[in-house]
Amino acid sequence: MTHVIVLGNEKGGSGKSTTAMHLIVALLKSGHKVGAIDLDLRQRSLTRYLENRKKFSELKGKEFDFPVVVEVEPSSLDSREASQQCETENLKNALMSLEGCAFVVIDCPGANTHLSRLAHLHADTIITPLNDSFVDFDLLARLHPETGKIAGPSLYSEMVWDARKRRAMTGVPGGIDWIVLRNRLSATRANNKKNMGDKLEDLSGRIGFRLARGFGDRVIYRELFPMGLTLLDLGGKGSPVRLSTMSHVTARLEIRSLVALLNLPQAEEVHEQAA
Repeated sequence: MTHVIVLGNEKGGSGKSTTAMHLIVALLKSGHKVGAIDLDLRQRSLTRYLENRKKFSELKGKEFDFPVVVEVEPSSLDSREASQQCETENLKNALMSLEGCAFVVIDCPGANTHLSRLAHLHADTIITPLNDSFVDFDLLARLHPETGKIAGPSLYSEMVWDARKRRAMTGVPGGIDWIVLRNRLSATRANNKKNMGDKLEDLSGRIGFRLARGFGDRVIYRELFPMGLTLLDLGGKGSPVRLSTMSHVTARLEIRSLVALLNLPQAEEVHEQAA
């Protein structure tokens, strides 16, 4: 069965598209057929990433791995109910067209939209990238202003909980695995970094997600976007860009660690190829 991976976070700038692109390439390099859906219908960062990749491939005359991309059109109907029904059908058809793929990666917008909520309902794995900031932490839970203790889950956490509950009610085997990814971690030992880690560890047990170390705050991730490349495209013979520093090598280890932690079907193959 196709395994659906959803990148979700209702706050922009957390690294969803970068994470999605690196995950797509890691799965492709493992020999799997991968589908990609960009539901951020305004920014379309993942779509732009893949377009840049195609242009760079043509410019350099080099072959790169590409996913099967399916577009989901937003509804233009005036009626909210009719519009949501139309978008529900559009996403359903898109997923059906990707049934031959081992994995489908869906990049959601940094907003609460009907399509984003639908994607979470279809997810087998949800990955929520999060910047190392209490502004981003508020996406998951509210903190008491005086005590700093967790006062309760926020709207996004409640949406994931609802998706899990509705998934269980359908009788579909397996639940939704939720992973919160700490992105843009600094190398320094700051109090904020430790406090964030403590609060996330506490929250993970309360609302049921797995905590993972994501991507460090490295310039290389931003430099690769115009070429449509990922760190997994670099370093080999004939590579258009060299892995020039230890920082780049360490960044590749971050990708390997993430892929291994996801525990995806045929994860061993994926992990080996991502290395």
